[in-house]
Amino acid sequence: MAWIMRPDDANVAGNVHGGTVLKMIEEAGAIISTRHCNSQNGERCVAALARVERTDFLSPMCIGEVAHVSGEITYTSKHSVEVQVNVMSENILTGIKKLTNKATLWYVPLSLKNVDKVLEVPPVVYSRQEQEEEGRKRYEAQKLERMETKWRNGDIIQPVMNPEPNTVSYSQSSLIHLVGPSDCTLHGFVHGGVTMKLMDEVAGIVAARHCKTNIVTASVDAINFHDKIRKGCVITISGRMTFTSNKSMEIEVLVDADPVVDNSQKRYRAASAFFTYVSLSQEGKPLPVPQLVVSVRLRHPCPQDSRQRRCSCQSLCLVPRGQSGAPAWPLPGPVTSGCCADQARARRPEGRPEGSMPVGCGWGWQTG
Repeated sequence: MAWIMRPDDANVAGNVHGGTVLKMIEEAGAIISTRHCNSQNGERCVAALARVERTDFLSPMCIGEVAHVSGEITYTSKHSVEVQVNVMSENILTGIKKLTNKATLWYVPLSLKNVDKVLEVPPVVYSRQEQEEEGRKRYEAQKLERMETKWRNGDIIQPVMNPEPNTVSYSQSSLIHLVGPSDCTLHGFVHGGVTMKLMDEVAGIVAARHCKTNIVTASVDAINFHDKIRKGCVITISGRMTFTSNKSMEIEVLVDADPVVDNSQKRYRAASAFFTYVSLSQEGKPLPVPQLVVSVRLRHPCPQDSRQRRCSCQSLCLVPRGQSGAPAWPLPGPVTSGCCADQARARRPEGRPEGSMPVGCGWGWQTG
């Protein structure tokens, strides 16, 4: 698939929004997984996004460049499909191409007759036996990560009156959106890419408010889709700063859906993720990030307990997929020592800047 990047796809500095890239990635993944799930005779279905693994923004994309998005199915379980998507940018004046993104997405096939029914996935033919075994390890690891953070789904981001600068409350932001037909598939629930684009917009607002500079998406930790969002829902996308290092900042984004036209269903958590942003000068050079001032009392159980649970879960993960495990709630002091800082150092993927805490969270569909 190919798109040419236009001014409304970019920020004020001319770089394409991370959310626009995520939306393109999801559209490609949805097409290839839906095709595969309908490749055999049987009940017709549509592939719904359940999870996106950690994805890094390797190179910026600019207005006027062409984005080439390609996808490949790399593993199938009984009820889920793993899709690898690559994004290349092409300067059509010079012909130069560069890799900008690589992402791994998980889809589940939902019946067209009953979108609450998950169907079985046709098997994929592997070119070598090792591919199936490697895929099974990735599948088990991502399923474990969804389970280990189920307890955080009750978190709510509350507004604070007259917050102090550089605190969590100062930059936290929310966006309220009415889900219309243009946001949805033909079957009445929201495209995963639409949700991810809105999440990136909110995360960008939080980062810009904190830094007061131009900001860009550096990476996105695992995005978990906990439940479908149907047409007519009002969704609230909330973001808050959870950690800062010298050159990067991490933002937690939560998506809550309110089925206002259906009194039988209450407000529920639909998606969650952690975004990492960097601050840039007008010349595109990295700038120091103002350090987060933590002034809110601890409102959750001691993170030492969760650390023990997550460390035990992580030891079972057989491959280094979307990393998770650091506390995301406001802490009563700078995170420079103790269990919280230890987690940040121990769980930081190789190459991530000192102090940035990758966190994955959520509980999606049972994908068997």
